[in-house]
Amino acid sequence: MENNEKDQIEKVFSFAEGQMLLIDKPMTWTSFDVVGKIRNSIKPLKIKVGHAGTLDPLATGLLIVCTGKFTKKIDSYQAEDKEYTGTITLGGTTPSYDLETEVDETFPIDHISEQMIHDTAKTFEGDIDQYPPAHSAIKINGERIYEKARRGETVELKTRKVSINSFIIEKIEMPVIHFRVSCSKGTYIRSLAYDFGKALSSGAHLSSLRRTKSGDYQVENAWNLEELIQKIKAHKEISITEPQL
Repeated sequence: MENNEKDQIEKVFSFAEGQMLLIDKPMTWTSFDVVGKIRNSIKPLKIKVGHAGTLDPLATGLLIVCTGKFTKKIDSYQAEDKEYTGTITLGGTTPSYDLETEVDETFPIDHISEQMIHDTAKTFEGDIDQYPPAHSAIKINGERIYEKARRGETVELKTRKVSINSFIIEKIEMPVIHFRVSCSKGTYIRSLAYDFGKALSSGAHLSSLRRTKSGDYQVENAWNLEELIQKIKAHKEISITEPQL
């Protein structure tokens, strides 16, 4: 974000009345970690803080965080289409479908050509049925299913309908494939990577992921988290009125 844009934002911070913040989520942070960091930075005000669309800990990029009365807008922000860039590594699967867990099975990739990769990506565009990963934040009977998966319990999952607007292969450096995906709310890019490997008669896992866009909002306009926290702490006097919720 350009300095002049940040200066303008500083002048209109109004956490109690409602603020929408674009955050470039750091790697290894959970989305809840980011929300907690922002909530702590605006204490002692007791203001609601929430995010619009979870990013996995190993993913980076755009996370929309809302405060105060703007938390009522979270569902509408969350419903917007998303865009991601990242890498898929062919030849091995992991239980989490990404690098959170170790490769547990390997597969041949010698039969996979560049044309095959491009053609297969096209087959995923449109409406598809997708199984969420067992290592995901979906709740079953009030418990996150990743907790069950980490205990080694079998989790019965149901498919969900998602839309892949575009699945573009940007570069191939076997076994690593660089991609850009535009998709609907609720799409698991980890599952897309896993299914992509199966469609190539091989295996694959997501090896990096960055959310670049959510609706009309872009990561280029997002705050570095630590920089934002410093700004908030330096400008506590700006619009710090207790909310009327």
